[in-house]
Amino acid sequence: MRTVSTKKRNSGWWLPIATLAVLCPQANGTVTIDSLQPTLPSPQQIGATVGWTATATDTNPGPLTFQFNVAPPGGTLATTRNFNVGTLSGATWKSQSFPWALTGIDGSYQVQVVAKDFSSGESASTTVSFVVTSPVTGSNPVAQPTKNPLVALFTAPSCTAGSTVRVSFQPQSGSVPATATNWANCEPPSPITFEIAGMYSSTAYTMYAQVSTGGNIVNGPTVSFTTGPIPTSDFPIPTFHVGIPDSPSDPNQVLVHGLYDVRQNINYPDVATDLSGNIIWYNYPTDASHKTMMTRPLPASFLAIQYGPAWAPGVVEYQLLRQMDFAGNIVRETNIGILQQQVLALGNPDAQACDDIPSPAPVGAACLGLFHHDAIQTLPNGYTAALVDVEKIFPAGTQGDTSGLPVDIIGDMIVVLDQNWNAVWYWDSFDPHGGGNGYPQLPVSRTAVLDETCVQGCVTFLTGKGIAPTAHDWLHCNSLYYWPAPQDGNTTGGDIMVSSRDQDWVMKIDYQDGAGTGDILWRMGPSGDFTFMNTYNDPWPWFSHQHEAGIENGGAGPFTVMDNGNTRRSPPGKSTGGVPGLGDKCGPNDCNSRGMSLSFDQTSMLVYPVLSANLGYFSDAMGSAQLLADGNYYFLLAIVPDGKIDTGYDIQIQPTPGTDNGPQVMNVSGPAGYRGWQMPNLYSPPIT
Repeated sequence: MRTVSTKKRNSGWWLPIATLAVLCPQANGTVTIDSLQPTLPSPQQIGATVGWTATATDTNPGPLTFQFNVAPPGGTLATTRNFNVGTLSGATWKSQSFPWALTGIDGSYQVQVVAKDFSSGESASTTVSFVVTSPVTGSNPVAQPTKNPLVALFTAPSCTAGSTVRVSFQPQSGSVPATATNWANCEPPSPITFEIAGMYSSTAYTMYAQVSTGGNIVNGPTVSFTTGPIPTSDFPIPTFHVGIPDSPSDPNQVLVHGLYDVRQNINYPDVATDLSGNIIWYNYPTDASHKTMMTRPLPASFLAIQYGPAWAPGVVEYQLLRQMDFAGNIVRETNIGILQQQVLALGNPDAQACDDIPSPAPVGAACLGLFHHDAIQTLPNGYTAALVDVEKIFPAGTQGDTSGLPVDIIGDMIVVLDQNWNAVWYWDSFDPHGGGNGYPQLPVSRTAVLDETCVQGCVTFLTGKGIAPTAHDWLHCNSLYYWPAPQDGNTTGGDIMVSSRDQDWVMKIDYQDGAGTGDILWRMGPSGDFTFMNTYNDPWPWFSHQHEAGIENGGAGPFTVMDNGNTRRSPPGKSTGGVPGLGDKCGPNDCNSRGMSLSFDQTSMLVYPVLSANLGYFSDAMGSAQLLADGNYYFLLAIVPDGKIDTGYDIQIQPTPGTDNGPQVMNVSGPAGYRGWQMPNLYSPPIT
């Protein structure tokens, strides 16, 4: 099982001196910073993007890594880009370019670069000041375009301390109701800047700020803004078809599509649409390949796992975790290379760099390879939890492997990051905690329920010469949920739930806001710790190969999950998990994917069905589940074969009282996706 040890709680332009007040570099040992250069001189106006590049020397072999930190006027430094490797030319190391988008308040900022050689432990830092000015003069707001033609930058004049401000925007035609951004605190004497997203292309809008003081809301002057066309030459544009239209009065008027096709490799951008399938936002590409996986929407931003260079030479696949704003700017970023260093420092030897493992990899060798499937930011204090891949070599014969060679098994790690995205806690599937003989709750001898191997859907680094030719895809965890306290038996802190596709289990991990042991507290699913009360005589009541498991209503319930159903529809003798599939015994309603809602009791360990709706198709992977404010449920059937293409279906189910089913009241189809959400607007994401 995965646990934590007690160690885990340790946890272009040259700068003109007259303008950019360079503070003295602090060099330790052999690392020295030579320059820190912006592409634009100070001062610059809100709306500009300033690229920063640093150079440094290191008498050790390196590699040298660079971290960029920014402090707002009067504030403290916060990490924007965590340590990532530079490039060496002659004797000089050069950082990757750091693009800093000026979207905050005006004033004098501090920009710091830290260069560090993790082999020697030596580092140096340099800090400069950079002045950001406001586009606002007088009392009139300003709306500016961004690099994303569907996103505007709206700067409101300063407002009174103690008040809050937001922006309302609406097409000038009045064709749809106005949308409001989230509220922000006034910060006098500075203006406040918002990114305005959720607009149709080539459309004129009216925008104005609203200031709330003691509950009294005052509207400010209006400005006009016209969005641009979507650039059809930059990437393929997805299209959507409405099979069943939703109610025009539905308050959940936005569908966010995290588009991702593992089989056809079509790199659509993530998009948001209205309920008629019209695009109102897209994820502006950070590179030409647009390799990205949106994991969760946040208020005015989103989390994504993306391709890009980290510390392993030549490896770019899902090496970056980023928070992105609506315009496509990087809010903050970390990478697998620094994550390896930080988890190693927490005491976990499984977090080695994969390219540091000798070939053939010896039995017991393990490495941390890439981000995958999910990252969430619903933990207290703005902490983030992310899923990462961990790969380990076991003796010949493990999990029934018949190659006669050492066996490569893919497990998972949950890493919790603080506000600066430094690792402070982890849970490792290969870390035997308190079991004496090891793995008391999740033995490595328990194979994947359908004997999955890494043919598709996972990445290996250690399989090769002298190792069994195919890695075993043991867990394939695919979603995280932070369950805040109080819960049954836990009133001191929140725990983390993780969904394991290949085990058909959702597991509760003892996190307790960083003070937990990491023990697996229970396993829900076939042959797990709960008994399913089969009220409706379902021939196969449990979920299997499920996705996006979570507790709705802030942890009060119910439990929602996308039941892909792979094990349920497998042949009766195929499953190794102890519960035979239905196979050719499937009835007309038995073997499609289902949208499920459950209630359960952690004392009696009983599970009760609330909804188990046949969604009309079988999606063998990915998907989403969500309870909506009106009591309906949203589900994404993510990847359904449809002739030569794969299709995704956004479906809404209206429960029928007295049954575990209900009719579809919305069905919108489009390209295959990874995850989806339905919400009132882009500023109101679900917290599940």
